Amino acid sequence: MEYHFLIHKKTRQNLIDNLRDTSPEELCAVAEGYSNTIFWNIAHCLATQQLLHYYLSGNPFRTDAYWINTFKKGTLPPPEIEKAKMEYLAYLLEESAKILRADYQSGLMNQYESYHTSFGLEIRNINEAIVFNNMHESLHYGYIMAQKRAVQKAQNITR
Repeated sequence: MEYHFLIHKKTRQNLIDNLRDTSPEELCAVAEGYSNTIFWNIAHCLATQQLLHYYLSGNPFRTDAYWINTFKKGTLPPPEIEKAKMEYLAYLLEESAKILRADYQSGLMNQYESYHTSFGLEIRNINEAIVFNNMHESLHYGYIMAQKRAVQKAQNITR
């Protein structure tokens, strides 16, 4: 599992880099053809990770429920986000990856409620949840990169 934690850490660093290197306006813009924002995609990764790893293993979330309730599947992006929330999200992304690794190593997540994903897979245990979550975060990282190009292209057209 060590390699899966390395993938998770690197994916999270890519998300954090985009969060920090993208203007607040670009983070909150809904590009043509999209229904959410770059910020929503980044925060959604945190929310989904907490649900897949903690909720389904019967453990309390390691972050405030605000992030889960606001950015879980089926939610809409808030129209704007304060700078403090952007900075706090970067902190949460990094820390929750460290906490996940420690919780996993301690055996905290040995119990797991099976879950059928909208992707068409069943997750039966925490190991599968970690692998699936890496795929999920990578998928959203791809959306983020595409959204960023679309937002920047739209800004160049309107300038």
